[in-house]
Order: sequence, then C-alpha cells, then structure tokens
Amino acid sequence: MSLNDELTAFFRARSGEIPAAAREVMERTDRELAASGQAGRALNVGATAPRFGLPAADGTTVTLDALLADGPVVLTFYRGAWCPFCNLALRALQQQLGEIAARGAQLVAVSPQIPDESLTLTEKHDLAFPVLSDIGCDTAKQYGLSFDLPEDLAAVYDSFGFDLQRVNGGHPHTLPVPAAYVIDRDATIRWAFIDTDYKTRAEPSDILAALDGLI
Repeated sequence: MSLNDELTAFFRARSGEIPAAAREVMERTDRELAASGQAGRALNVGATAPRFGLPAADGTTVTLDALLADGPVVLTFYRGAWCPFCNLALRALQQQLGEIAARGAQLVAVSPQIPDESLTLTEKHDLAFPVLSDIGCDTAKQYGLSFDLPEDLAAVYDSFGFDLQRVNGGHPHTLPVPAAYVIDRDATIRWAFIDTDYKTRAEPSDILAALDGLI
C-alpha cells in the first residue's frame, strides 16, 4: 500500500468520528486554502533553498549548509505531532531512511513545534533523522509555506485538545503547508512536493526517484 493509500484509508476510517459542525469548518477552510494560491507561491524546482539553522530534538543546532556539505538533503515540512497524517508520513519516511542514505542523502524534518515536542515525537516513533523546531514558522515562511489558521479552524483544533499555544511556543495559529524538497549540494531545489491538502503527502518512492535523478 502506498503512503497516500494509507492516508486515504485512515481519513475514511476516522472522518465519521469528527462532529459535523467541526467537519464543515475543516472542509471549508481546506477549500479556501487551496483556492488561495498558497501552493503556487511556495518555492519550487530551480529555486535556491533558503539557508537555516534550527534546534533539533537533542538540543543541537542543525544547519542546511552543514547537511549539504555531506550530500543532497531531503527536507520535509510537517504540521506537528498532533497531526496523525504527519505521523504516518514521517513513519513512512523512516522506513525508507536506509534507501535515502544509500543514495548519499540525508533526511531532515521541520515543524513549528518546540524541541520538547519534537523529542517526544522522535522517541515515540523511533525516528533516526533530525526533527527540527521552526517556532513561529520563520523558515517555512522563507520557503513560501507558512500560513495562518482562520479563527474558526483554530477554535476547532482547540476543541480537539491540540493545545497549539503550548506546543508551538506561543504561535498557535501559524502552520506550514506540508511539503517535501530534494535539495542538491549546491542548494538548488531539484524536486518538490507542495499540497495544501494535509491529507496528501509526498510518496517516499517519488523522493527516492528524485534522488536517483541526481546521480
């Protein structure tokens, strides 16, 4: 089963558990974000990847320059550990970590969560790649991925107990559009996946194919 087949199955199994009023808000705001042109404004193939230095779950600072010094980088942006679709996507990437490394590349994930939340996520899912904290989504903004939740959607997330005020370090309404990039050693983006639909993610097999294209 592909990752997106798994995500679709999960959504179908769980959507009936969401109250109708909350589901209406979520569906409407999803349509509005898609219509906003956000995905089209994000950095894409051929652009130079903005440099960053972000804290990892283990307390170290990870920079894009240091990663690129060792080879290509697979960079993925996710919403947070509270998002089950993000968790499924990260686990799928973990399963392909050996294949990514075999191609001389490194994988790194970025979310707006505080380092303690990243550490909990890393330990829970046995992630063996850096999980970085982009509090306030400053790095996501440089990639054109940052957006603010509408008030009614933020209220729905509050009702679900996600506590984004705490886990996002005082920036509860700002999230990244989920995205994945393959960045060559010269910092050029060679492959990109950006989709405002949080239920759709980059297939690990497509990432591996993009890495193969660099060789």
